[in-house]
Amino acid sequence: MPIPPEVTGEEIDPDVRQELMSLPKGLAEDVSRNLVMVAQLIDEDPEKAYGYSRVALRLASRVAAVREAAGFAAYATQKYSEALAEFRAARRMSGGVELWPVMADCERGLGRPERALAMAGEPEVQKLDKAGQVEMRLVAAGARRDLGQLDAAIVTLQSPELASSAVHPWTARLRYAYADALLAAGREQEAREWFGKALEADKDGATDASDRLAELDGVEFVDAFDDSDDADDAEDVEESDGVVDDEIDGDDRDGDKG
Repeated sequence: MPIPPEVTGEEIDPDVRQELMSLPKGLAEDVSRNLVMVAQLIDEDPEKAYGYSRVALRLASRVAAVREAAGFAAYATQKYSEALAEFRAARRMSGGVELWPVMADCERGLGRPERALAMAGEPEVQKLDKAGQVEMRLVAAGARRDLGQLDAAIVTLQSPELASSAVHPWTARLRYAYADALLAAGREQEAREWFGKALEADKDGATDASDRLAELDGVEFVDAFDDSDDADDAEDVEESDGVVDDEIDGDDRDGDKG
């Protein structure tokens, strides 16, 4: 797959670059450039990112960072079985637990919420950092909802992190998930409050909390560029043009008479 010449591979995370030092220099550069493309495209064009991840995987399948990148690219394209296999491989190579929550979410994607819940109770969760533990809580709550256990999902999300007024990178998503679960359970007023709190914490627009609040408030957004409005405007212009033309024609006729 073509890679823009301005992508050198130097943009890669230093820890990943360190891992790639075990490869011959030219190969390491090729892998780095493909991994940069994965990182750049995974949100806006996951299918393309997936393609670049497959190239990197073909070049360096024994590097944990490559297997992890391939896992996230597969996950972004909802290839959950493939993603899970790559995450497991990366975990075996690195020995870390950071991928535990996304592995559990892959189980959800595969229609196995019970397995995700079982993973939420494993010792690995205690080894996660705070962000990882919050992520695991979100996955477990999602699994509860998959099973139709709305009240249990709400309880799962109730935590010191949810109650805290401090704002962290995961705060908006945690509050949003709680609001969404409350709304699904029919607790609309509480949901509205928590969508508001999610919006307060969402500085990067990671959620659509503002839209959800508007829906609850009965606000409807009108497309300013609606085609039907354009058509109506065009008709109005045509009608007015007709009047002007008639008036001009009338004036010309009057002039002719003179």
